[in-house]
Amino acid sequence: MAHIHDVIESVSAILQPVYLVGGSVRDALMGRESADFDFATPLEPDRIEQAIRTAGRRPYLMGKRFGTIAFKLDGMTVEVTSFRSERYSEGSRQPNVEFFADLDEDLSRRDFTINAMAMLGEELVDPFGGEADLRAGLVRAVGDPAERFAEDPLRMLRMARFASQLDFQVDPLTALAAASLASGILSVARERWMIELDHLLLGPGVEPALHLLSETGLIRFLLPEIGLQVGMRTESRPGSGSLFDCTVEAVGSAPPEICARWAALFRDAAVPYLPLNPGSDNNDLDRTLLAREIVERTALYLKWSNQRRETVERLMLEL
Repeated sequence: MAHIHDVIESVSAILQPVYLVGGSVRDALMGRESADFDFATPLEPDRIEQAIRTAGRRPYLMGKRFGTIAFKLDGMTVEVTSFRSERYSEGSRQPNVEFFADLDEDLSRRDFTINAMAMLGEELVDPFGGEADLRAGLVRAVGDPAERFAEDPLRMLRMARFASQLDFQVDPLTALAAASLASGILSVARERWMIELDHLLLGPGVEPALHLLSETGLIRFLLPEIGLQVGMRTESRPGSGSLFDCTVEAVGSAPPEICARWAALFRDAAVPYLPLNPGSDNNDLDRTLLAREIVERTALYLKWSNQRRETVERLMLEL
């Protein structure tokens, strides 16, 4: 794994000025190695491409119209993006992009303070207190959280994903804004949901993150069958708490493998639809059939592969 300062030095030799931004800065401050290195620059895409070619490297131009050009560096793929803002139209995966020349403005349009830092050489640029939030273990929106979520509603789900992955708390005002705008997640392409949900389910903070989805109301729009379990008391699973509490505990106890976590999430998805007659053989049969139907519907909705759907169904029925 390349050392972060070596990567900064190598990219700076190709074009300047250039700033390391985003998750790799966050990882460096947390003492973690990073596999992805994203850079930002006031240079426009044509000048980025020219500098990469001048350095004798091949630019990858797939993201050029969105301001991003990639190239290989010591076997890694490095991305360089012009300072920009981006906004997603309803239901679209393609952002509307505007370029500008100010670093603080670029950082001000990022989602959370822990992702809104930059490094120029050894110097940390942190206009929104991201380093302090890292020390506090806090996910907090940059600026007005309602504005950030309106720019891209997927950020509400990313909020919970980062809380799970990093085992962080969420700033109360940020969570409150998500609760007021939760229905906006329906405007986001389901493929984008799935990426975030997969990361969330595999994080060490998965249990509080799932409770966050419940508290903000996001779960009702993302996975309505699971949302029905919130506040529901049942004798089908012994112990205190709601059916949703039992499901969350099951997910946290499942092996940290994505199909196993999804299977645990859906193990009781049929229960809210069934009569309270746990001793009935017919009830057990209905539960099995309905649970499989719910998984199949979710698989279609989230565009799972057939292999994932079949594996989740098999593991779920073994629970």
